[in-house]
Amino acid sequence: MTENDKNGKHIVSYFSKENSLATEFNLACIMVLPPYQRKGYGQFLINMSYYYSKSEKRVCTPETPLSDLGKISYKSFWTIAILETLLKYKGNLSIKELSEYTGIKTDDIIYTLNELSMIKYWKGQQVIQFINTKQIEEFLNKKKANKVHYIKFNPKYFLDNFENC
Repeated sequence: MTENDKNGKHIVSYFSKENSLATEFNLACIMVLPPYQRKGYGQFLINMSYYYSKSEKRVCTPETPLSDLGKISYKSFWTIAILETLLKYKGNLSIKELSEYTGIKTDDIIYTLNELSMIKYWKGQQVIQFINTKQIEEFLNKKKANKVHYIKFNPKYFLDNFENC
Protein backbone atom coordinates (compact mmCIF):
# COMPACT_ATOMS: atom_id res chain seq x y z
CA MET A 1 0.00 0.00 0.00
CA THR A 2 1.25 3.48 -0.72
CA GLU A 3 0.58 6.90 0.68
CA ASN A 4 0.55 9.77 -1.80
CA ASP A 5 1.66 13.31 -1.01
CA LYS A 6 3.23 16.26 -2.82
CA ASN A 7 6.56 14.37 -3.04
CA GLY A 8 5.05 11.29 -4.68
CA LYS A 9 4.11 7.79 -3.55
CA HIS A 10 5.64 6.16 -0.48
CA ILE A 11 5.35 2.50 0.51
CA VAL A 12 3.65 2.41 3.90
CA SER A 13 2.54 -1.19 4.37
CA TYR A 14 2.48 -4.67 2.93
CA PHE A 15 0.59 -7.89 3.42
CA SER A 16 0.70 -11.31 1.87
CA LYS A 17 -2.53 -13.18 1.50
CA GLU A 18 -2.72 -16.90 2.08
CA ASN A 19 -3.97 -18.23 -1.26
CA SER A 20 -4.45 -21.83 -0.27
CA LEU A 21 -8.09 -22.63 0.41
CA ALA A 22 -6.88 -25.63 2.43
CA THR A 23 -5.77 -23.45 5.34
CA GLU A 24 -7.75 -21.36 7.80
CA PHE A 25 -5.35 -18.43 7.49
CA ASN A 26 -6.35 -15.25 5.68
CA LEU A 27 -3.02 -13.43 6.07
CA ALA A 28 0.45 -14.88 6.11
CA CYS A 29 2.22 -11.58 6.85
CA ILE A 30 1.29 -7.98 7.56
CA MET A 31 3.75 -5.14 8.01
CA VAL A 32 3.39 -1.39 8.39
CA LEU A 33 6.61 0.60 8.20
CA PRO A 34 7.40 2.34 11.53
CA PRO A 35 6.89 5.96 10.36
CA TYR A 36 3.38 5.04 9.21
CA GLN A 37 2.22 3.03 12.22
CA ARG A 38 -0.77 4.24 14.23
CA LYS A 39 -2.31 5.77 11.11
CA GLY A 40 -4.89 3.04 10.56
CA TYR A 41 -3.14 1.15 7.76
CA GLY A 42 -2.84 -2.10 9.70
CA GLN A 43 -6.55 -2.11 10.60
CA PHE A 44 -7.39 -1.31 6.99
CA LEU A 45 -5.37 -4.29 5.71
CA ILE A 46 -6.83 -6.62 8.32
CA ASN A 47 -10.35 -5.47 7.41
CA MET A 48 -9.61 -5.96 3.71
CA SER A 49 -8.28 -9.49 4.32
CA TYR A 50 -11.45 -10.49 6.18
CA TYR A 51 -13.63 -8.94 3.49
CA TYR A 52 -11.79 -10.95 0.86
CA SER A 53 -12.09 -14.14 2.93
CA LYS A 54 -15.82 -13.57 3.40
CA SER A 55 -16.20 -13.13 -0.36
CA GLU A 56 -14.66 -16.61 -0.65
CA LYS A 57 -17.16 -17.80 2.00
CA ARG A 58 -14.31 -18.66 4.36
CA VAL A 59 -13.98 -18.21 8.11
CA CYS A 60 -10.36 -17.39 8.88
CA THR A 61 -7.74 -16.39 11.36
CA PRO A 62 -4.30 -14.83 10.96
CA GLU A 63 -1.25 -17.05 10.73
CA THR A 64 0.40 -17.41 14.14
CA PRO A 65 2.36 -16.60 16.15
CA LEU A 66 1.35 -12.96 16.12
CA SER A 67 3.78 -10.25 17.12
CA ASP A 68 2.86 -8.05 20.09
CA LEU A 69 1.66 -5.31 17.72
CA GLY A 70 -0.20 -7.92 15.66
CA LYS A 71 -2.08 -9.12 18.75
CA ILE A 72 -3.10 -5.57 19.60
CA SER A 73 -4.20 -4.83 16.02
CA TYR A 74 -6.22 -8.02 15.62
CA LYS A 75 -7.86 -7.71 19.03
CA SER A 76 -8.90 -4.16 18.15
CA PHE A 77 -10.26 -5.23 14.76
CA TRP A 78 -12.10 -8.25 16.19
CA THR A 79 -13.64 -6.14 18.97
CA ILE A 80 -15.06 -3.56 16.57
CA ALA A 81 -16.24 -6.14 14.01
CA ILE A 82 -17.92 -8.33 16.64
CA LEU A 83 -19.62 -5.48 18.50
CA GLU A 84 -20.85 -3.82 15.29
CA THR A 85 -22.33 -7.15 14.19
CA LEU A 86 -23.96 -7.73 17.59
CA LEU A 87 -25.50 -4.26 17.37
CA LYS A 88 -26.77 -4.87 13.86
CA TYR A 89 -28.54 -8.07 14.94
CA LYS A 90 -29.44 -6.77 18.41
CA GLY A 91 -27.44 -9.54 20.07
CA ASN A 92 -29.62 -12.33 18.68
CA LEU A 93 -26.72 -14.39 17.34
CA SER A 94 -24.92 -17.53 18.34
CA ILE A 95 -21.12 -17.62 18.34
CA LYS A 96 -21.28 -19.76 15.18
CA GLU A 97 -23.56 -17.22 13.42
CA LEU A 98 -21.32 -14.37 14.54
CA SER A 99 -18.39 -16.23 12.99
CA GLU A 100 -20.26 -16.74 9.71
CA TYR A 101 -21.28 -13.06 9.49
CA THR A 102 -17.87 -11.63 10.36
CA GLY A 103 -15.59 -14.25 8.79
CA ILE A 104 -13.73 -14.43 12.12
CA LYS A 105 -12.87 -17.89 13.44
CA THR A 106 -14.91 -18.95 16.50
CA ASP A 107 -11.77 -19.30 18.68
CA ASP A 108 -10.93 -15.64 17.97
CA ILE A 109 -14.51 -14.60 18.73
CA ILE A 110 -14.51 -16.49 22.03
CA TYR A 111 -11.13 -14.96 22.95
CA THR A 112 -12.42 -11.43 22.18
CA LEU A 113 -15.73 -11.92 24.00
CA ASN A 114 -13.84 -13.27 27.02
CA GLU A 115 -11.64 -10.17 26.99
CA LEU A 116 -14.83 -8.05 26.94
CA SER A 117 -16.45 -10.15 29.71
CA MET A 118 -19.31 -10.92 27.32
CA ILE A 119 -19.27 -14.70 27.38
CA LYS A 120 -20.72 -17.09 29.91
CA TYR A 121 -21.27 -20.80 30.26
CA TRP A 122 -24.83 -22.00 30.08
CA LYS A 123 -25.74 -25.69 30.11
CA GLY A 124 -22.13 -26.59 29.35
CA GLN A 125 -21.79 -24.29 26.34
CA GLN A 126 -20.27 -20.88 25.78
CA VAL A 127 -22.92 -18.28 24.99
CA ILE A 128 -22.82 -14.55 24.39
CA GLN A 129 -23.82 -12.45 27.37
CA PHE A 130 -25.22 -9.45 25.56
CA ILE A 131 -24.78 -6.05 27.16
CA ASN A 132 -27.43 -3.48 26.31
CA THR A 133 -27.23 -1.68 22.98
CA LYS A 134 -26.50 1.72 24.48
CA GLN A 135 -23.44 0.37 26.35
CA ILE A 136 -22.05 -1.20 23.17
CA GLU A 137 -22.64 1.99 21.15
CA GLU A 138 -20.86 4.06 23.80
CA PHE A 139 -17.97 1.57 23.90
CA LEU A 140 -17.61 1.61 20.10
CA ASN A 141 -17.78 5.40 19.92
CA LYS A 142 -15.12 5.69 22.62
CA LYS A 143 -12.91 3.07 20.91
CA LYS A 144 -13.16 4.80 17.53
CA ALA A 145 -12.64 8.26 19.10
CA ASN A 146 -9.40 7.04 20.70
CA LYS A 147 -8.02 6.12 17.29
CA VAL A 148 -6.22 9.15 15.95
CA HIS A 149 -6.46 7.74 12.45
CA TYR A 150 -9.21 5.36 11.50
CA ILE A 151 -9.45 4.31 7.87
CA LYS A 152 -12.76 2.62 7.20
CA PHE A 153 -12.53 -0.11 4.58
CA ASN A 154 -15.15 0.52 1.90
CA PRO A 155 -15.99 -2.62 -0.11
CA LYS A 156 -17.32 -0.61 -3.04
CA TYR A 157 -13.72 0.26 -3.90
CA PHE A 158 -12.52 -3.32 -3.54
CA LEU A 159 -10.98 -4.74 -6.68
CA ASP A 160 -13.04 -7.39 -8.44
CA ASN A 161 -9.92 -9.20 -9.61
CA PHE A 162 -7.81 -9.00 -6.48
CA GLU A 163 -5.75 -11.99 -7.56
CA ASN A 164 -4.47 -10.04 -10.59
CA CYS A 165 -2.97 -7.18 -8.55
